[in-house]
Amino acid sequence: MPRLREVPRADADPIALSMYDMLFGQRDPVAEPGTATGTPGNWWTVFALVPDCLKHALQGFQFYRDPKRILDPQLRELGQTRAGYARGSQFVFSQHCKSCRSVGLTDEQISAIPHWSVSDGFTAVQRAVLAYTDALVLEGGRVPDPVFAALKEHLSDEAILELTYVTTLYDMHATMARALRLEYDDVDERIVEVPAPSEAANRDVMAVVDGDQN
Repeated sequence: MPRLREVPRADADPIALSMYDMLFGQRDPVAEPGTATGTPGNWWTVFALVPDCLKHALQGFQFYRDPKRILDPQLRELGQTRAGYARGSQFVFSQHCKSCRSVGLTDEQISAIPHWSVSDGFTAVQRAVLAYTDALVLEGGRVPDPVFAALKEHLSDEAILELTYVTTLYDMHATMARALRLEYDDVDERIVEVPAPSEAANRDVMAVVDGDQN
């Protein structure tokens, strides 16, 4: 379950209620969760806690989908999907794999996003976008000059700004989904100590680690 409480239909602000109507019909999404894409839908019910926050997020969605955008939608989706994967968000990655298909990327390209650097399924500009995304997400914006130069060969300054904004926006969404355990990111930490089979075995392991092998 999410780490924050969810807002039921009866307590929803008008902005949240309009989204509930669109996504869930007349159901209370807390009592009867589930969206058409198969997600629980709790991103919406948690963001509804702060209507201004939900409104701000919705404006971000409207920004990147606006027909006035210069950035090619395929490049946008590559950045968003790779950001989800690099940040380790199952939710963002899974949802934007679907969005990649909607803008014409192939299943072969989508399946190669996790290992794009050794795939020959991407064009030069797509590879530049993927490399730039890794620098934004994995390097915190530390972008090598050759990566930026590759972008500049294909994209205008305006398109690069749009790409940077949208990609880092989804780095944020991926981070929030993991932190709050929303949607498909409601998973337990997998990097934990694995106990030894027995106390005696554990002592033997520690003896080897400490260099006492007698």
